[in-house]
Amino acid sequence: MQQCLLHHPILGLSWIASPPPPQRAIPRGVPQFPHRESTREVPAVPSPAPGHSTFLVHVASSCPLAANGSVLDFGLTLVFNKNPLVCYEPDARRFAPCDWGLLRPFATVLAAFLNNGTGWVQRAETRRRACRDLPRGALHGAFAWAPPQIRIVSVPLPNTADAVLLTCHVWGFYPAEVTVLWLHNGDTVATGDNAKLLPNGDWTYQTQVTLTVTAKAGDTFTCSVQHPSLDRPLWEDWGPGLSPGLTVKVVAAAVIMTVGLVVFGAGAFSYCRQDPGEGQAWGDTRGGHGTHLN
Repeated sequence: MQQCLLHHPILGLSWIASPPPPQRAIPRGVPQFPHRESTREVPAVPSPAPGHSTFLVHVASSCPLAANGSVLDFGLTLVFNKNPLVCYEPDARRFAPCDWGLLRPFATVLAAFLNNGTGWVQRAETRRRACRDLPRGALHGAFAWAPPQIRIVSVPLPNTADAVLLTCHVWGFYPAEVTVLWLHNGDTVATGDNAKLLPNGDWTYQTQVTLTVTAKAGDTFTCSVQHPSLDRPLWEDWGPGLSPGLTVKVVAAAVIMTVGLVVFGAGAFSYCRQDPGEGQAWGDTRGGHGTHLN
C-alpha cells in the first residue's frame, strides 16, 4: 500500500498516512450534493505531486438553537477526510478523540497536543461564548417576540343545508408555542392541540385549525389565539351572513332608498335657494292685472 508523509500547516504536525481507497465513479446524470461542513479555516491545498494523494483536514463548528432561541449545544470538531477525528468537550474544556477506527491512536495524540497550551482550547472557548451570546445579539434582537396574525375563511359545504367549514389561519408568530381555540357564542367547542405547525423559513411559524358548523342566525364563532408575544388573546369573530337571494333584495332596497334620498335632497336644496320675494312679486303682478281688467 502506498504511503506518504503529511504536514499540516495549522497544527504544525507531520504524520504518515495511507491514502483512502478509490471512490466509485458516479454515473452521469446522478446528482451530487456538496458536503455541508465548513472549510473556512483550510488553507489552499496545492495539487498533489505525481504518485501522491490529497488529504483534507478542516475544522467544523456548530451552534444548534432551540425554537425559543436557547442554545442546545456547542460543537467544534477537527475532521479528517469527512471523518470526525478530535472533538471539543465544552463541559471539560478539553479536546478528546472521537474516532473509534484505525485513526484512534493518532486522534489521541492529536487531542493531547491541542490540550497542551497550543491556544486551541482558548479558541474553542471564544467560539463557545459567541454561540452563547448569539440568541441575545442576533436571534432575540430580530425574532424575540413575533405576534401572530389571524384570519377566518369560511367555505359552504355542498349537499348540506347551512353547513360551513371554518378555517382559522394563524401565521407569522415566534416562538412556536401557540394555543388556538374555537368558541361558539363564548363556549369552547374545539382546540388546535393536534394542529400541524409549519415553519415559514424566516424563523416564524404558521398553523390552521378547522371547524365544521351548522350556522344559525345570531350565532357567533370566535377563533382565539394565545401566544407569549401577546398580553391578551387575539381573536376574530365570524357569523352567518344573508342568503344570496335576500342579499340581492337588501342591495336593491338600499339602492332605491339612496336614489330617493338624492332626489329629495336635490329638491329641498333647490327650494331653499329660491328668492323669498319671487312668489310675492308674482302674486302682486297677477293681482294688478286683475284690477285693471275690472
